[in-house]
Amino acid sequence: MTEQKAAGELRVAIAGLGSIGTKIATALDQGIEGLTLSAVAVRDPAKHQAFLSGLRHQPQIMSIDQLGEAADIVVECAPSSQLRAIVEPAVKRGKAAVVVSAGGLLDNYDLIDLARARGGRILVPTGALIGLDAVNAAAVGTIHSVKMVTRKPVDGLKGAPFIVQNNIDIDNLREPLKLFEGSARDAAKGFPANVNVAVALSLAGIGPDRTQMQVWADPTVTRNVHRIEVEADSARFSMGIENIPSENPKTGMITALSVIALLRKQRATLCVGT
Repeated sequence: MTEQKAAGELRVAIAGLGSIGTKIATALDQGIEGLTLSAVAVRDPAKHQAFLSGLRHQPQIMSIDQLGEAADIVVECAPSSQLRAIVEPAVKRGKAAVVVSAGGLLDNYDLIDLARARGGRILVPTGALIGLDAVNAAAVGTIHSVKMVTRKPVDGLKGAPFIVQNNIDIDNLREPLKLFEGSARDAAKGFPANVNVAVALSLAGIGPDRTQMQVWADPTVTRNVHRIEVEADSARFSMGIENIPSENPKTGMITALSVIALLRKQRATLCVGT
């Protein structure tokens, strides 16, 4: 048993040090009750050396498949194509994995069964949405419908597979353009870096096939705008949020803060919210 485990601390490892991962690493280094940053995995360690050198406590640098050995919680902050390589080794060892790229779970749903069999856990943070607590509660009863509309600045949508495959020109838009309407599952395939929020919403509620989604490119907005409407036997409610983009225009600043809030709950004496 390590000294950290004896002290009751949970070791946290981070896969990816982009706009989200660096904020989470900084928060852990500055201090979160009962947690310590033990390791990171990055594609190019030299690129991140200045950042890592600035931390008070130096984490180990290791490959993504080793993170589960060095941590109790592995946080995935990488492209969705790397999700399996990060999550599978962790849950195989009975560890917890925090999944930011929730859309990637839909193509790797067997990881949930693997986690269940090995005693691991997969945690999906609230991310850029509000109200997932309410959706979780409503799902204990019966939810009839969930609809979500996402509007993003043009820069936040460039390069999305749906746009590339359909040869849609969004560079010179002067008014909002609806790019997509359909299920959250199909939205995740077409916009893997943009609609993790919709997948999280669907997993909290009635699933990715019944959750309906619209995606708009909107040159009139400067924030990532999400509107959700839920009809359930217990309540009817709507939610709206406008998130400020991070250094990565595809991701809102609040996404990293949501992961930090989730990590704080792991050892917090007082927890508010379901």
